[in-house]
Amino acid sequence: MSLVGNWSYPTAIKFGAGRIKELPEACAQAGITKPLLVTDKGLADLPITAATLDIMEAAGLGRGLFSEVDPNPNELNLAAGVAVYNEGGFDGVIAFGGGSGLDLGKMVAFMAGQTRPVWDFEDIGDWWTRADADAIAPIVAVPTTAGTGSEVGRASVITNSETHVKKIIFHPKVLPSVVICDPELTVGMPKFITAGTGLDAFAHCVEAFSSPHYHPMSQGIALEGMKLVIDNLPRAYADGSDIEARANMMSAAAMGATAFQKGLGAIHAMSHPIGAVFNTHHGTTNAVCMPAVLDLNAPVIRDRFDRAAGYLGIEGGFEGFCAFVQGFNDSFEIPRKLSELGANGDRMDDLVAMALEDPSCGGNPVELTAVNLRALFEACL
Repeated sequence: MSLVGNWSYPTAIKFGAGRIKELPEACAQAGITKPLLVTDKGLADLPITAATLDIMEAAGLGRGLFSEVDPNPNELNLAAGVAVYNEGGFDGVIAFGGGSGLDLGKMVAFMAGQTRPVWDFEDIGDWWTRADADAIAPIVAVPTTAGTGSEVGRASVITNSETHVKKIIFHPKVLPSVVICDPELTVGMPKFITAGTGLDAFAHCVEAFSSPHYHPMSQGIALEGMKLVIDNLPRAYADGSDIEARANMMSAAAMGATAFQKGLGAIHAMSHPIGAVFNTHHGTTNAVCMPAVLDLNAPVIRDRFDRAAGYLGIEGGFEGFCAFVQGFNDSFEIPRKLSELGANGDRMDDLVAMALEDPSCGGNPVELTAVNLRALFEACL
């Protein structure tokens, strides 16, 4: 089976090994003649970034680069990126990297022409309508991990550097115009990043599948996304050069982010504050939280996972799925407690309050309260 396609849901996606060579065509398609490539500090000096800048330069697009992006990007990174963008006379952004590079790149394109502070566009009600839509620069997204799926998302997660609260900034036009998904870019990922990002994609699919909201398209995408992770993450983890497994994981990442239009839940409501306060890896944090959240949601989600388990190749229905999840985590050396990631309960009241304010709360099958969230944090810490 050929793992190559041109997709237009949820946006135009050029999928396949080697397709980073089509970056100049993608920029032209998006109307970009002088792009700023935005990536994170860790990727800036790697060969895949140098090769991408070479492709840009050879096509007459320059070598514009901004890489002062932290693992959990904040408004200071954003201000610096916007300054570079505006002072350099760029007319579009190539968001390049994992979740941090993609999220910040999208926000640079979004904020470069705005006059209000970024927090005015938080994903609350219709706050996104405050933005000047005509001032949003075009975006081409190039993921280099297989996890967040931010390349097909209409929002970014930005951490407030003063309050250490993660905020979701939303606008429909933040969805990249063109995405290049080239699994060859993920071959060099270290094992712990392969595992953490892959389990992030898995969490997106599990929470979307669990969400009570009505969205049959997302429900089907979430189910198939879970299966792709189950079948391919062990292969990608064991052999980073397995291009078929890498391709299927890149698909699963995009599918997870497409599916969670249906909603996320307690896993993300917990991992956002934990990541903001303790600077933990997002996908790994999700994985640690998943068993306790499945247990909380059991009364509501049991039947749907009883039906799904067989398709996923798991015996024993919902209980079998829960046992599988813990074993899956263990196989990638994921800690069983958040304390092993450096988190602690010293700010328990803050963590609970931040989780209750997180937009992900609304998609949890069981209503989240201060009482059950505290119990979840205690179980995971």
